[in-house]
Amino acid sequence: MAEHGSPAASGDICVIVPTIREYECLRAYVENARSHDFDVSRLHFVLVTEDFCDVDEMQSMLDDLDVSGEVFDGTRREEWYEANGVSEYGHVVPAASHAETSFGLLYMWADETFEYGLFIDDDTLPHDDQDYFGRHMENLAFGGSVERVRSDEQWVNVLYQNADEHGLYPRGYPYSAMDETVETDEVEIERGEVVASQGLWTNVPDLDAVRILMDGDLEGQAQTRTTADDFGEDFVAARGNYLTVCSMNLAFRREVIPAFYQLPMDDNEWEVGRFDDIWSGLFLKRAADVLGKRVYNGGPLCEHNKAPRSTFDDLANEVAGLELNEHVWEVVDGEGDDADSFEAAFASMADALAEGDFSEWNNGAFLNHCGEYMRDWLDCLDGIRRTPAVADD
Repeated sequence: MAEHGSPAASGDICVIVPTIREYECLRAYVENARSHDFDVSRLHFVLVTEDFCDVDEMQSMLDDLDVSGEVFDGTRREEWYEANGVSEYGHVVPAASHAETSFGLLYMWADETFEYGLFIDDDTLPHDDQDYFGRHMENLAFGGSVERVRSDEQWVNVLYQNADEHGLYPRGYPYSAMDETVETDEVEIERGEVVASQGLWTNVPDLDAVRILMDGDLEGQAQTRTTADDFGEDFVAARGNYLTVCSMNLAFRREVIPAFYQLPMDDNEWEVGRFDDIWSGLFLKRAADVLGKRVYNGGPLCEHNKAPRSTFDDLANEVAGLELNEHVWEVVDGEGDDADSFEAAFASMADALAEGDFSEWNNGAFLNHCGEYMRDWLDCLDGIRRTPAVADD
């Protein structure tokens, strides 16, 4: 099937990279693939950027690396929407926001060649001793026994394995769920159950601004750093338990796209930001639980090299959504019990958010706004599905 309005992709893995500055990190990821004999022809890179960035330089890098890929600034995204018959839904992907990763999901949806997607943040690097792409693909194909984690708060801290030493909770973990009691056991997983593989991170932990301030850092990073020794065996969160899902190092199956929308952060009247991947992870985990699927966590690790910036700037971007983050998971928990697809599960959560009364919370109307955009997301995917493929010249 030819891709709608774009050159045919060469591989089955769509690698989505939101970037405005550090796109050269992809050289290290391609080198990692080649050094571990991963078939680079399986990879198609989609760089999501802005009109003020050097698109030609980004494309030249992909050409120099001899890999398949395209670069989409704002203008090219608008052209893509038109070519795919979904111009009326261009608003679902906010401009100049990390949530632009949603455009990569739309791009994937338009081309049935892609069986897998992979999010990479441009401030990360792969660990040389780990087969980055191969490990993610192995995780998605996993079958066997793996550690299962649960807590009495219905939340799993993905940094739980050495939490007694570092005391860290990741960005998006509810404050009300801290000081949880953790239980672990083993669970048998069948091949095909794993729909997402979340790789974790060394060096700068992924923390919110409040926790960074508590760690004594004013430059948006953290004084406490993580190393490979902080991570043990791979694990899954038990059904009915939630966890933070960070899109900096994450692979997934095509089937989850309807339930993996990165919400309209930053570009909204409530000025809510920084929770796009966190809340999309709640939707994904709830849908996975309903459908008997799993989110796999652990390797491959990446090195997170977050650039210094004002912690107070991050706090300003996060504070509008902090109270909502304490409750979003409660709103979607229990939704979609009868769903038989990721789309149906997501539609149920969209309705709960669009129609709920959240006036008791600060900026509660933003959740109604998200629910409406979630409905538009599903309509957009349906519009792409119904648009005839554009034949290659």
